[in-house]
Amino acid sequence: MRIGQVAQLAKVSPKAIRRYEAMGLITPGRSGNGYREYSEHDARLVCEIKELSRLGIPVDETRPFLECLASGGEHVDDCPASLAEYQRAIDEIDSRITALNERRGALAARLRDAAYRHSRVAPPVTDLFTLPSDLPVPEDDGAAAHLPGTRLPALVLDCTDGTKVDLAALPAGRTIIYFYPLTGRPDTDIPLGWNEIPGARGCTPEACGFRDHHTELLAAGAARVYGLSSQDTEYQREVVDRLNLPFGLLSDTSFHLAAELSLPAFESGGRDLYKRLTLVVRDGVIEHVFYPVFPPDRHAEQVIEWLRSNTTRSRAG
Repeated sequence: MRIGQVAQLAKVSPKAIRRYEAMGLITPGRSGNGYREYSEHDARLVCEIKELSRLGIPVDETRPFLECLASGGEHVDDCPASLAEYQRAIDEIDSRITALNERRGALAARLRDAAYRHSRVAPPVTDLFTLPSDLPVPEDDGAAAHLPGTRLPALVLDCTDGTKVDLAALPAGRTIIYFYPLTGRPDTDIPLGWNEIPGARGCTPEACGFRDHHTELLAAGAARVYGLSSQDTEYQREVVDRLNLPFGLLSDTSFHLAAELSLPAFESGGRDLYKRLTLVVRDGVIEHVFYPVFPPDRHAEQVIEWLRSNTTRSRAG
């Protein structure tokens, strides 16, 4: 083949092919009149170089792959040197991602500082684990008084562990379901004014409390623990992974359970959110309700204390 035919076949320019030749990556033959003659092997090398370049491997670092073919490999990555080059490229990408994330974080911090420098509005929350000392205490408005003794409806919710949980078919024993409005993420600002809404702030510390006391909860008589919010499962799964939660989170994006049980909720930032409360469910029936919940970072201990105080009744039942 002539260089034009190879260029058309591999969808590269003749100039690129001459560059590969100058670098010693391909070595075409010569006809009697001096024209370059490319074999099918040469054409394959050009195609492989192009594909590796598409993956981000520089042309001058494709040599181990081409040498793998030359040594008899059926594929360019049949050799240890090729695998090592893949790993080197991955490590380089990881390093660049880390550097870009650090740069993004620094820019985002500068943006927040600049945007709120001359504003009367408080800047967004960046520390999701520490609760301010002046959080407003939520009052009991009676919105959960009707719940004790109510049977959970036949409602199937997605769980972050990949299962579907039918609330009407929970296994025997006590199930703890804590409802929370919105778990913040490091890359997403929580709604403005969040700290000023009674009972809104504290979802991350609450989740960490249930995580840290999970073994104690089970020992005190809870058969299982779930968190529940109106965020979708993908959003919740990031929280489970980041906080290393030993229990699943249930997603009720359509607020079906709120409608079925008339659960307290509120609106913030254009989103419908559950108010913070916790249900102790035994054999499908709501046995006890914690509402309002405060402070959220110590709520798991409050649930443990209640369970320990009611173990006799649970076992007798």
